Amino acid sequence: MPFVVTEACIQCKYTDCVVVCPMDCFFEGPNFLAINPDECIDCSVCVPECPVNAIIGATEVPPEQLHFVALNRELSQHPEWKRISKQKEPMPEHEKWAQVKDKLPLLLIDDKIT
Repeated sequence: MPFVVTEACIQCKYTDCVVVCPMDCFFEGPNFLAINPDECIDCSVCVPECPVNAIIGATEVPPEQLHFVALNRELSQHPEWKRISKQKEPMPEHEKWAQVKDKLPLLLIDDKIT
């Protein structure tokens, strides 16, 4: 099963994970990253790179975040989301957002809050 980016990534968007991905299966949105599940080879090298533990195996996603499995698929195919393979600076105020819970209402799919 592929890996999934979960809620902890919202408003942080650390990109340490994209550098190590051998398949370049990460896609970048305004304030979140997504993994294309059809391209992920389940190698897990991205998991320890995420400083906020936002990357989880699809079969290990907690029930309250199961919607992120479908969301990763959807967003990785969104026409405005581009493949990312080079590290960038995290979001402004990422340190403030790193421990915040329930950030889904802040997810930006284009430049508008969902």
